[in-house]
Amino acid sequence: MKTDLEQVKAEARMLLYTDVHLTEFSPLVVQHPFTKSGYVGIRQDHKVQILNIAENEDDLRTWRIYVCNLIDRCESAHDVYMLFTEPYALTFLHHTRIHLSKHDLSEILASAWTASENPNQDPNVSKRALLSLFRSADPGVLMTANDMEIWKALPADVTVYRGVTSDNAGNIRALSWTLQQSTAEWFAHRFGENGTVYEAHISKEHIYAYFNNRDEAEIIVDPKHLNGITKYGKLS
Repeated sequence: MKTDLEQVKAEARMLLYTDVHLTEFSPLVVQHPFTKSGYVGIRQDHKVQILNIAENEDDLRTWRIYVCNLIDRCESAHDVYMLFTEPYALTFLHHTRIHLSKHDLSEILASAWTASENPNQDPNVSKRALLSLFRSADPGVLMTANDMEIWKALPADVTVYRGVTSDNAGNIRALSWTLQQSTAEWFAHRFGENGTVYEAHISKEHIYAYFNNRDEAEIIVDPKHLNGITKYGKLS
């Protein structure tokens, strides 16, 4: 299957016309697939114009027309994806997956997953949908050559770790674990918290990817198949 670029663009335009969600820091900070700020700059007639899309409807209309033109000029699905803010990267992929080639889906998934701050708790994409994306991906495109070799060399039964804080303590059965206890401890300690590390076992057949671009030895698993989850102990 080839990527249907026109349908990808149509989905992007649909997301462009979703509401701009205000925050306590608005208009400076907003939530939207195409911007993190209510103040946006557009270039017209060789000049940059600053618009306030959080408080001015005319500015919002002008900005949407401008972004529509950017979408129309994209030459690939990856170009369209690059217009999105990181928190909505997986949302873009979720909405466009049926229009993407396996190669494009895999390439964008690798980028979107590693760019997202907390993809395991994405409110717009369920765990089931995320797993479906990884199952549909081409491992050879999803992972670098080095990561692929480590993934292939994993033993039949793999010991994995996950560090949680109060922010994600209820999400132990997540897709993202690590092969390194030290990495799990770092996640449990971050933000100055005294979190918890969990250890579990999982069969290699239920591991879909290995990412080490951030030196986290991250593996993507089907959490339904995690066995023997035990608390490694409160960290001091």
